Amino acid sequence: MSHLSREACLALDEADPLRDRRDLFDLPEGIIYLDGNSLGVLPRAVSARLAQVVAEEWGRGLIRSWNTAGWIDLPVRVGSRIAPLIGAHADEVIACDSTSVNLFKLAAGALALRPDRKVIVTEPGNFPSDLYILQGLSDLRPDLEIRVVPRDLLVQALDDTVALLLLTQVHYKTGEVHDMAALTEGAHAVGALTLWDLSHSTGALPVDLTRAKVDLAVGCGYKYLNGGPGAPSFTYVARRHQEGFRSPLTGWMGHAQPFAFVDDYRPGAGMARLLCGTPQILGMAALEAALSAFDGVDMAVVRDKSIVLGNQFLSLVAERCGGDLVPACPADGRLRGSQICLRHPSGYAIMQALIARGVIGDFRAPDILRFGFTPLYTRHVDVWDAVEHLVQVMSSGAWRDPRFAAVAAVT
Repeated sequence: MSHLSREACLALDEADPLRDRRDLFDLPEGIIYLDGNSLGVLPRAVSARLAQVVAEEWGRGLIRSWNTAGWIDLPVRVGSRIAPLIGAHADEVIACDSTSVNLFKLAAGALALRPDRKVIVTEPGNFPSDLYILQGLSDLRPDLEIRVVPRDLLVQALDDTVALLLLTQVHYKTGEVHDMAALTEGAHAVGALTLWDLSHSTGALPVDLTRAKVDLAVGCGYKYLNGGPGAPSFTYVARRHQEGFRSPLTGWMGHAQPFAFVDDYRPGAGMARLLCGTPQILGMAALEAALSAFDGVDMAVVRDKSIVLGNQFLSLVAERCGGDLVPACPADGRLRGSQICLRHPSGYAIMQALIARGVIGDFRAPDILRFGFTPLYTRHVDVWDAVEHLVQVMSSGAWRDPRFAAVAAVT
């Protein structure tokens, strides 16, 4: 959108079919928040819900609330709320544990479903935790080969030795989107299973695991789902695999009768076997409340707005910031997630200078500035204003201030 004006952005916001969704979030005054791809904004429904859980259910109901307030059912309830956002059936999704823990469970369980195969295929630059989990799994399984293959050679790397293809749908650093259906089809053609990390896609673009015939999937609750810092993860196992699936973490909540307290483990039915330890009730309650922001939302509309916001940002940066900031994401919005990535040798300092001005994005080493767009609350005028701040930071050289070069523990 060449020569887009601020007035035109305001008009687009007035016509935005998602305009009223912004009111569901507690956005700080004077902040342009473009980091929902790392941590979503606080939904207003969460504060009231957590107050109720703490004061009434925990404070007064105490241990009775496992039954009277339905705490014990939260993993299933939250999973069923997430299912429509990823094109799954309600009984194929459960919320529990962290993304990393669930990746371990699913990858190890996939190997057990393909006992004669000893290879997991993934790509370099995949989200580090995904790679680290696989490396840890290989330490426990010396016969396991982790085959790390560039994305343009993934299909060629699939053969009858491969048990599992593990990929992230939207690349965390570049925003590139994999063709989930095509890669899943390629894996199935050689008898392999697929495990997709949906952490950077769920809640930002339409996902249809059923149509793509995906076997296993995992995702986090604190990015586009706005469940809060450290929110529970979710896990997907297609119905066709549930009866034969065995989790390597056989905790008491995954038992067929957790409160029978017998000595020997027997897996629960369906997705219950993916549970391990006691559910994180405060985190589960927060995520459940946060998901109400998606009630009645058409994810196709969310995706359309996401693409437009990203295109606007890229166009304005190209027009107004010169060539110092180099796009590190696909120019075609259909090929990227809901984020824009720019490359600059001093990317960290530039991002810190922007944050000091109230424009919050983040940085990924070695040189990537990331700007995430959450269509439920990001406006077109936010894009314009963010680029205006970026222009001023670059033209003034404000980022050269030594205080912006001091690297914090979290980037």
